[in-house]
Amino acid sequence: MTRKHAPRKKGSHTATVLSNVQAGECFWKLRLRFDSEAAKAFAGFTPGQFVQFDVSDLAIPSTDSIPTALLDGARRSVLLRRPFSFSDVTADGDTTTADLLYCIVGPASLRMTTLRKGDTAHLIGPLGNGFAVPEGKRAALLVVGGMGLPPIRCLAKWLNVEHPDIETVAFIGSRTVTALPLEERPARFDEGLSLSVPTFAALGIPSMVATDDGSAGHRGPVTECLSRWLQENADRPREEVIVYACGPERMLAAVAQGANAKDIDCQISMERRMACGIGLCQSCAVECRVAGSDETIYRLCCQDGPVFDARQVVFGADDA
Repeated sequence: MTRKHAPRKKGSHTATVLSNVQAGECFWKLRLRFDSEAAKAFAGFTPGQFVQFDVSDLAIPSTDSIPTALLDGARRSVLLRRPFSFSDVTADGDTTTADLLYCIVGPASLRMTTLRKGDTAHLIGPLGNGFAVPEGKRAALLVVGGMGLPPIRCLAKWLNVEHPDIETVAFIGSRTVTALPLEERPARFDEGLSLSVPTFAALGIPSMVATDDGSAGHRGPVTECLSRWLQENADRPREEVIVYACGPERMLAAVAQGANAKDIDCQISMERRMACGIGLCQSCAVECRVAGSDETIYRLCCQDGPVFDARQVVFGADDA
């Protein structure tokens, strides 16, 4: 599958915090405004690209607001930037606003909760390669696992604007209902597959929810919802369908395996620890197949990805 990308522009930017609010049990939504210089860099932005966020000079929250599980490591020094994908990017003249949905998992994300309206944030980006839409596609299936929501939600909005003729369906999965990283939640969750999740419903996109424990939607992995849709739409020409996915590697492996078995195009957003985000540290290697041979090579998630053609990626035995 040939993918074409606009020339990438990147740089160090300072953004102003417009808001930073809690959006769930451990999720926060940070809204940033970039100036005209940064807006030029984001002119060629595609969903799936990411930024490196500098948290080294952010304050440590008061003890009473630190989750018990993070008390021991909360004061650990944070020197390296952290990679994040945006859930929304909106350009308005010389101003660009962007939403960043994040989960508190360690001292870096914990410090981000102290950002307040009017504060400044320092980022490098946009970095990497995002999602692409090959010609001839008529249906886009968006698969989210856990905190894989941001780039997929960003893609959903972009598809809605740039490719309104493409039918789009979203599949959202997590361990339990409280772990669903939704910015907005339905008034209630039904037992059935089809749910009106505000995050996607606002874009006119139907969605299906799956939880491992059955506390919302389908009981089981989200890939079962995807498989059911593919079975019910088996008469569609495979070349008109594309799958986009972001989430845990085990889920990505299952999505890739299912798509490859049906010879359906699939793009997956990989996640790796990134010390630099610009290809210097070589710490984010992804094993990939060499087309037309049995050989494999390592590509960098930060430069060659984070979005890869699912046919190229070699998953480990634990993920298969």
